[in-house]
Amino acid sequence: MTISSLVQHIQEKQSYLCVGLDTDLQKIPAHLKEQPDAMLQFNKAIIDATKDHCVSYKINTAFYESRGVDGWKSLEKTIRYLNQNYPKLFTIADAKRGDIGNTSDMYARAFFKHMNFDSVTLAPYMGQDSLSPFFSYTDKWGIVLALTSNPGSADFEQQQIGENKLYERVIKTFSTMATDEQLMFVVGATKPQELGEIRKQVPGYFFLV
Repeated sequence: MTISSLVQHIQEKQSYLCVGLDTDLQKIPAHLKEQPDAMLQFNKAIIDATKDHCVSYKINTAFYESRGVDGWKSLEKTIRYLNQNYPKLFTIADAKRGDIGNTSDMYARAFFKHMNFDSVTLAPYMGQDSLSPFFSYTDKWGIVLALTSNPGSADFEQQQIGENKLYERVIKTFSTMATDEQLMFVVGATKPQELGEIRKQVPGYFFLV
């Protein structure tokens, strides 16, 4: 998806809402568990109920990978349902990938070519070369973890490194590597003061909050 298409859709909907599809089989309605693919049926119901109010869906792959082959099939069916029925909606594979060499290239192929997600979340701490394959695709996005919402972000992300916090160095490094037409950043809503400062640092980039 191009940035112009995403911006247009946001303006049409007057919404920035992203809906998470972090589907836990232990928590979905009991009657759906009788369906052949309960995860897919639950996801379709959520998508159909929210499609007019949001601009994006974020699928956390852990909930699917934990179920092995069956879960992966549910994931593939869910993204196919979104792409076929609601192609204007921005899709996020929340997989937090990042590795060196052709491993990252294979991750990028899996989410961008095989499943046709618009974007994937990325872990930046192995450096620029570990994420560069994700930015070689046209109209696809890498969403780099910058300052996350969890308390453990203090362990590393908020540590002072010279004149900057580590998360500030991450943002600076990757914003010189990819444009705002390819790159977004994860910034936690639990850090509102820092979020405001980050917005000043990279005013043109989308945030996944």
